[in-house]
Amino acid sequence: MISGPKTSNGDKAAVGGTTRRDFVKTGAAVVAAVPIVSAAVPRSAEAAAKKGGHLRVGVGSGSTTHTLDPGTLEDTHGLIFSAGALTNCLTVVGKDGSLEPDLAESWESTKDAKSWTFSLRKGVEFHNGQSFTADDVVASLRHHMGEESKSAAKPLLSAITEIKTDGANRVTVALSGGNADFPVMLSDYHLGIMPSKDGAVVDAESGVGTGPYVKESFEPGVRSTGTRYENYHRDTYFDSVELLAIHDVAARTNALSTGEVDIIDRCDLKTVHLLSRKSDLEITSIAGTQHYTFPMRTDISPYDNNDVRLALKYGVDRQKLVDTILRGYGSLGNDHPIGLANRFHAGDLPQRAYDPDKAKFHMKKAGLDTLTVDLHTSDGAFGGAVDAATLYREHASKAGIDINVVREPADGYWSNVWMNKAWCACYWSGRPTEDLMFSSAYQTGVPWNDSFWSHAKFDALLIAARAETDEAKRRTMYFDMQQIVSDEGGVVVPMFANYVGAHSTKLAHGYIGKNYDMDGGRILERWWFA
Repeated sequence: MISGPKTSNGDKAAVGGTTRRDFVKTGAAVVAAVPIVSAAVPRSAEAAAKKGGHLRVGVGSGSTTHTLDPGTLEDTHGLIFSAGALTNCLTVVGKDGSLEPDLAESWESTKDAKSWTFSLRKGVEFHNGQSFTADDVVASLRHHMGEESKSAAKPLLSAITEIKTDGANRVTVALSGGNADFPVMLSDYHLGIMPSKDGAVVDAESGVGTGPYVKESFEPGVRSTGTRYENYHRDTYFDSVELLAIHDVAARTNALSTGEVDIIDRCDLKTVHLLSRKSDLEITSIAGTQHYTFPMRTDISPYDNNDVRLALKYGVDRQKLVDTILRGYGSLGNDHPIGLANRFHAGDLPQRAYDPDKAKFHMKKAGLDTLTVDLHTSDGAFGGAVDAATLYREHASKAGIDINVVREPADGYWSNVWMNKAWCACYWSGRPTEDLMFSSAYQTGVPWNDSFWSHAKFDALLIAARAETDEAKRRTMYFDMQQIVSDEGGVVVPMFANYVGAHSTKLAHGYIGKNYDMDGGRILERWWFA
């Protein structure tokens, strides 16, 4: 049994109502809430939340190449607006890290976790007035599954062998192998449900969904606006919302200080202490799954040689980066993407330390006395990325590695640099489960495998761990996968970064989710003006 108590039929695990938390604890636990720097409004205060006002959000991301197709979302701007405002998924990660129903009211699986049935919420309407049904779920999931699909969610759904409706309000999904985390996968922000007709999504870039806000305008890389959807199936509070892409952190900070916006993400950690002195502002610091990385294309020389990769991993002083770039708002990374917030974090895996001699050793094994490489970076990749690359260059020079730091423009970074240049800077919000993270970026051939890495043993373990229901065995598998990625992967993961933001004290909120930035990407729905 993969989750929760048995139902009366004796061979299915029910999820929904009071049994949902049993499922979360045993079969698909995600991340738990953590304290924030400033005091959070007590959960009971949410009952007194009031409607009204126009929320202005300044975010350090957004590109002129973006669209509203959920499958193409790639940064916080898209997460907040397209996923957090316009659409809903079947499931959602709640503020406390538990998996909660969204457009699905409940779900159940067979013992082997190869077949899942979702009962859908009734009475939901899309922004265009069309009623939400099981047909829309089938069409929306298939939108990411086509042979020509470039969706980032395509690998998450690759195990689906059949998806069909069972009446207007039930969907059954058959998988090629068991997956105890499948309902968690369906909370991925790329999997927003869209209206369909004749078995296909009507217009994936329309922005029409079932979410808390109706799209008013969308200027890619500049500005997005929406108005509250009065027929939304949950409470939401702002009359209207506006997202502004402000890449420059100084400009973003100034916009908050002068009252041009109400909240910003990615505070400048060098100056955040100055903001904290302002009585009308509040600072939040959330330790979650976000991590900063330097992915190398392992299909391109010299990064196709693991000894070169190891030399670069030993050539960075992680503690200096945490102290200097994060100013303590984070923790050490160990060259894999699974952090302390994850359920199966391999905490006893030896921490890789800065060691120029070991870097030289691996250089010699690769047949090199010196190495000269370009590292493409931009503060659009993550706050302080240029400074981090510059420090990295200083560290690596002691091992005979010459890193040429190439500064790239923020606009278009994710289209022109990431996954195009041989070595670059990157950030990941992380994922609530190990399988979801590994399946998104480390499995062979998935669209967001930004190191173009392929490892047969890793892939086999990934598939096996999905179906494994024995807790101890599953933990061992994920430990092994973390070790493989750390020792043989193509990504340097030097640090995990807290989500550090600031907002006007005119805003109120409950406990803040940590599965993604900006309250799990749900700030537009969950916050309100006091």
